[in-house]
Amino acid sequence: LSINILLGGKSYTLFLMYRQSNAQPTEAERAVWEQVNEVLMEALAILDDLQSYNGAGEEIRQAIQNPSEDQVQERAWAAVVPLVGKLKKFYEFSLRLEGSLHGLLKALTSARCSPTQHLEQEQALARQFAEILHFTLRFDELKMTNPAIQNDFSYYRRTLNRMRINNVAAEEENEVNNELANRMSLFYANATPMLKTLSDATTKFVSDNTDLPIENTTDCLCTMASVCKVMLETPEYRSRFASEDTVSFCLRVMVGVIILYDYVHPAGAFVKSSKIEMKGCIKVLKDQPQSSVEGLLNALRYTTKHLNDETTSKQIKNMLQVN
Repeated sequence: LSINILLGGKSYTLFLMYRQSNAQPTEAERAVWEQVNEVLMEALAILDDLQSYNGAGEEIRQAIQNPSEDQVQERAWAAVVPLVGKLKKFYEFSLRLEGSLHGLLKALTSARCSPTQHLEQEQALARQFAEILHFTLRFDELKMTNPAIQNDFSYYRRTLNRMRINNVAAEEENEVNNELANRMSLFYANATPMLKTLSDATTKFVSDNTDLPIENTTDCLCTMASVCKVMLETPEYRSRFASEDTVSFCLRVMVGVIILYDYVHPAGAFVKSSKIEMKGCIKVLKDQPQSSVEGLLNALRYTTKHLNDETTSKQIKNMLQVN
């Protein structure tokens, strides 16, 4: 399943970038593809773990209400420690995701050919990039709607500090020591931690590769946004989607690349000269059932860099206002 899309006056054949796409890696892509594929396989398990994360709210509540009862304190600690082990796994996965993104960006933005030709010739890698964006926004949606994560981790840190003050040998026994807990705290304090990881990683990729024109990266991002928008707004393509999951996938990818573009491009995604047709992208989002896209609209409202700049038109600001 592919589409011919007109970009910059040229027609390109691009696979629809969603899970059912059958783009297979070429020999030139295979090394990067296999590395990223390992990470993406783990991403599925991470989402399952996060989705089933219930927290230790009741045990913590009991421990706070009964501070002098050792048995209640021990029960809360025993409930929280394995959960923090999960949070550590999520945090460490974000570091692996960052490495995968660097590998993909290097392959998809090299000076060998134009960014759009890269997406046409290396469609298996382009789809993996899309999968990473989908995972990132899905992870952050789940994290934002689960206050237990912050509550559990706050309780863990408070208890760890209290143990240190009382000279209780806890750090050696626990897989999350104080130094790692500080790094994790910064990660989870962010409303959208995975998206911040990706935004920072993309910005770092551009600053580390000064020999590469910034347009190589921004054109790759805006092409992916254009492909997703065309797929979603064209009845002919949309009717061929296997399920509503495909719609969600494309919407998340579109929003993800817009946010990355907004961080990497000096003027951002919302300026009039932006290569991303922002009004069309926002319209596509607002044409969906509100409950299914509110998180994505909020991502554009609150996690982009340039939305509130004076260069952003009033029309775009009005389109993104909360009703």
